[in-house]
Amino acid sequence: MAERPKADDAPSAERRHAHARMSPTKTPLFALVTALAFESLMASHVRAQANRPLIPEIVDVTHATKKSAAFFHSFFTAKSRHDVDAAMNHFSKSTLTYIDATLGWAFNTPGALRDVWMQYMPKWPATGLSYPTRILGDERSALVVFTDTPELFGAEIRTLAAIDIRDGKILRWVDYWDGRHFGAELAAKIRTPSDKFPTDFAATVPGNASPKIRAAANKLHAAFAGNDAKAAGALFSSDAVYEDMTLRTQIPGRLAIERYLGRALDKLPVGTGSSMLHVVGGDMGGGFEWQTAPVYRTTIRGGITAIALDAEGKVSRLTTVWDGAMLPLDEVKALVVLSIE
Repeated sequence: MAERPKADDAPSAERRHAHARMSPTKTPLFALVTALAFESLMASHVRAQANRPLIPEIVDVTHATKKSAAFFHSFFTAKSRHDVDAAMNHFSKSTLTYIDATLGWAFNTPGALRDVWMQYMPKWPATGLSYPTRILGDERSALVVFTDTPELFGAEIRTLAAIDIRDGKILRWVDYWDGRHFGAELAAKIRTPSDKFPTDFAATVPGNASPKIRAAANKLHAAFAGNDAKAAGALFSSDAVYEDMTLRTQIPGRLAIERYLGRALDKLPVGTGSSMLHVVGGDMGGGFEWQTAPVYRTTIRGGITAIALDAEGKVSRLTTVWDGAMLPLDEVKALVVLSIE
């Protein structure tokens, strides 16, 4: 006769389903705990989003003063918030020159600049940003490298701007960028006709550049304009980098830079016969605006060069840009080839 199973060996249906049931008091408690956890998670996400910077925090301020860095962070945050009044609060209310040197757009009063921003800013989507990537200078003048995302003007713009400031307000702002990077055809549609293109960039505004950056800029440009590659090369640090944003050229090292300038100075827009327009910046860096060599006066017209200085006053990094869209592609390619040894 088979042995009957013991009670412990044959669990009842009640015991088999004991863990599958939940008492009436536990069900609402579980739901409450779940709801509170979800609410806490969402609150944390909202706080994180609220605290996230509006613009990318990638700016290189190693050659800028703290006050200068804070000033431009405030300005670009206001611009990226599309807040016309907050952005305009960074400009002088009495004296202002704001020029886009690539398009020939000139705004010579605070009201004129405000009007154009009122036309554009309210239409920009939330994703449209303008943010600095490098600042060289102090609270009196600076060269700022910044990016406008495509949502603002139809294509990405990477700009070098010369900026003069007095008593915490901007007096003069001039932008330089490469029309080929933006799109040559698009730039041509919105560029000021040559017969109406501004020639006075208010370069006579009293210079706010420090004596140290002014001396460095003057020596470097004199060597460029005089086609003196050796003198120019001596102004760079051993591990300096020379970069031309228009030509997509980067030359590392003082010796290689000197050899490059020996091949290129009598052909580059900033080379032989070019002239200095204006200097901005502080003891750690800045830059200079220039008028092209005579052969380019009716096309490119001008450009800008940023220079970072090391502790010994040598140029550790040079970045230049000019409007390559004003030259035929074959001429641009010929200038690019000069970087090849």
